[in-house]
Formats: sequence, C-alpha cells, structure tokens
Amino acid sequence: MTTSLLLSTFTSPTGLYFLVFGALSLAMGVQGYRAAGSKASLIAGGISGLVLLVAGFLCISGGEKVKSGHIIGLVISVALLGKFLPAYLKTKKLYPAGIMAAAALLGLVAAAIGLR
Repeated sequence: MTTSLLLSTFTSPTGLYFLVFGALSLAMGVQGYRAAGSKASLIAGGISGLVLLVAGFLCISGGEKVKSGHIIGLVISVALLGKFLPAYLKTKKLYPAGIMAAAALLGLVAAAIGLR
C-alpha cells in the first residue's frame, strides 16, 4: 500500500467505514456458512462484502471515483438494511441481524453525508 493511499484512508472516513463494513460482511457470510451450512449466507456475504470493499477503495482513491464509491456503498447499505432490519425486528436477535442492520444503517448515513 502506498503512503498516499494509506493517508487517504484516514482522511476519508466513509471509505474507511466501507472497507470495515465490507470485511464484516465477508466475515459474517463465512461464519453463517460455517455455523449453519448456509451457502446463501456465503454467497450474499461474499458478494456484498467484495462490493463494499470496492466502494471503500473508490472513496479513498480521490477524484471522480469518490462519488461512485458513495453511490455503490449506499445501494449495498440499503439492500442489506432491507434484508436485516426486518429480520432483527422479527427475532430481536442482536447476532447476526442486529449487527448487520446497524452496520447497514451506518453505511447508509455515511454514504448520504458523503454525497451531499
């Protein structure tokens, strides 16, 4: 990682958040597969996690790509919120639905702030 990319990671809180959120999504997808044998969790967590990582890298890359990163992060956050918020409200279980719903809500807010 170049020094400028490392520095831009810390000056782009939204980009940093999407990198962390992407890693969380990947980890939760793998954990869902290991715990319950859910291939759907593995695939959905893998895809959403990788797309969030791309969004994070776009946000920290600077220039014209930043807006694209925010939009991608917003779309994935809305999709994940739509999946996990109803699940949390139904089950009241913090793990995994509550954690993912909260992370998606934060992603939505971060992207909206970044886009203004």
